[in-house]
Amino acid sequence: MIEWINFSVLFLSLFLFCYFYTLSIQPVKREGKRGERAWKECTILRYLSWFFNLTMCISFLIWIWFPIPFLDWKIHPTYLTCILIGIGLGTPFFIILLKAMKDAGSESLYPSRATIMYGGIYNYIRHPQTLGEFPMFVSLAFFVNSWFLVFLMVVFIIVYPPIMIYYEEKDLVRRFGDDYRDYQQRTGAIFPKIRKKS
Repeated sequence: MIEWINFSVLFLSLFLFCYFYTLSIQPVKREGKRGERAWKECTILRYLSWFFNLTMCISFLIWIWFPIPFLDWKIHPTYLTCILIGIGLGTPFFIILLKAMKDAGSESLYPSRATIMYGGIYNYIRHPQTLGEFPMFVSLAFFVNSWFLVFLMVVFIIVYPPIMIYYEEKDLVRRFGDDYRDYQQRTGAIFPKIRKKS
């Protein structure tokens, strides 16, 4: 019974994380209907999305003790091996996430009309926080020693980030106009563009 409740919470929190985060990254669109308060509302929506993100991660950990029996596909007989794999996979992405959050500054938490376009790692890729954060869900699935969760998170990061990037970039074009369009031409969304030598 507990495993099915946890399974349901996992999928519900995954959906709600995506829903609230997607709303939080469109403050300019929201501003057209809600006025200046849209920016504060997007901050609240972002915190809500992170709450469901945390709930999803807790559900992952509960899976260790309460997996769905027919989906309990172990990666390795010992958890230590899986933890080491998870650390090895997750560490580079964690470093990218920290760098991206540092370069984005308060915008990571508090969307603001006053924010200018970022520098640092953003000079090379437009969505380094996405590159840093989403693969860590796969790392967490390795920590939990579950091929099912690895598969679920791989599907998740193939499906959701392109949708999220689409909506976020539409709003960033509304916000920054031609400057952002030029920026899109110069940089890759997730990986740096390879520049041809002239």
